[in-house]
Amino acid sequence: MKSYDVIVIGSGAGAIISDEAAAQGLKVALIDRGPLVGGTCLNWGCIPSKMLIYTADRIVEIKEARKLGIEAEVKNIDFHSIMERMRKSRQESQTHIREGIKQSKNLDFYEGEGHFMGDYALEVNGDKLKGERIFIASGSRPFIPLIKGLENVDYLTNESVLELKERPDNLIIIGGGYIAVEFGHFFAAMGTEVTILEMADRLVLSEELEISDLLKGELSKHMKVYTNALAEEVIESESGVAVVTKDTNTGKRREFTAQRIMMAVGRRSNADILEVENTGVETDKKGFIKVNEYLETNQNNIFAIGDANGQQMFRHMANREAEIVAQNVFYGTKIKVDYSAIPHAVYSHPQIASVGLTEAQARENYNILIGRTKYFDIAKGEAMMEKEGFAKVIVEKGSSRILGFHIIGPYAPELIQEVVNAMTSGGGLEEMNQGIHIHPALSELVQYTLNSLEES
Repeated sequence: MKSYDVIVIGSGAGAIISDEAAAQGLKVALIDRGPLVGGTCLNWGCIPSKMLIYTADRIVEIKEARKLGIEAEVKNIDFHSIMERMRKSRQESQTHIREGIKQSKNLDFYEGEGHFMGDYALEVNGDKLKGERIFIASGSRPFIPLIKGLENVDYLTNESVLELKERPDNLIIIGGGYIAVEFGHFFAAMGTEVTILEMADRLVLSEELEISDLLKGELSKHMKVYTNALAEEVIESESGVAVVTKDTNTGKRREFTAQRIMMAVGRRSNADILEVENTGVETDKKGFIKVNEYLETNQNNIFAIGDANGQQMFRHMANREAEIVAQNVFYGTKIKVDYSAIPHAVYSHPQIASVGLTEAQARENYNILIGRTKYFDIAKGEAMMEKEGFAKVIVEKGSSRILGFHIIGPYAPELIQEVVNAMTSGGGLEEMNQGIHIHPALSELVQYTLNSLEES
């Protein structure tokens, strides 16, 4: 059995920890099941999907240019070229990462599926390893629900969809979260007839109700969107696949057919693959590893970050968690993880960005003021003819502390960063209003929203 000072499981955000440990002169083992290294974001999540979605954004903008008095036409969409560009970029990243691993001193790389054998001991492809400190950054995978007949059809996930060589003529997406609406936007722009089936009463449940409602309305201009549609059975048909749904309000059943089907109902931790119970690490009912505010598990010197712990399943947060746990372990600090101002974005059309609490969450513990501004209410938004998008802020009454900020519309992920920075540094309305905003610019949307507060 080989002994190591540090074992890191997962080469996504986990690589931040393994690099730091190796730089400290510690003997490190990095485990990744492969065949793609670098984690979910780089290979199946944020990076490849946004390369695809960027093309979709341009297509929709061309089609919507009519509102600006421009008659434009998309003559051809080279689906194969778009997909190959994404895959080529991913392969180049693989080459770069693997070269970096080879050149890293004090680090042994094990490519294969790891399993805990006992206390602080793992087995990878027959190799047995023992570590004094173990960092679990094993990521997540698509959650596949138990739907009758699903195992008999060739369904897509956010991972397998990236390997498509031909565009499906029509596609059913089961689920209404960020993966569903992002890929719905992409395929609809490519020319696929898209149908989204969501069992809840609205899309993107973690967002503000008004944002969910507007998103459904806007997406419905380019695809079919059904909420309260519980998928009960999947049947292979001559044309491809059929999905039988039940309306969760009326109980009425309905059948939808398409060439392909995609599952996008959520993510699950890979902790079960590792068999973490064999080393005494506790998980919650959904399989995510339990951690405290220092990312420590119930076992001494075993830590979990990123999707494995399920706290905030975003790569930017996994990176921050990796940085914090590395600081705590290798430099003796005691930094807590702060999840109060973690931004996220949904790259649908329109785009969404949010940080902090929703109105409903804030009302549970605070007296609040609400501010809203439409894009069209600022000069740049009017110039863009952006009539539907808006921003909403939730502020604590009395203290003027920003509790939450939510945007739906063009460049939402970029616009919200100003608010994130203010919330992270403890700034409130006064501090944000001290800065001068360029006029006319979309950033005025933030300023106008902060100055539109009223009791609600």
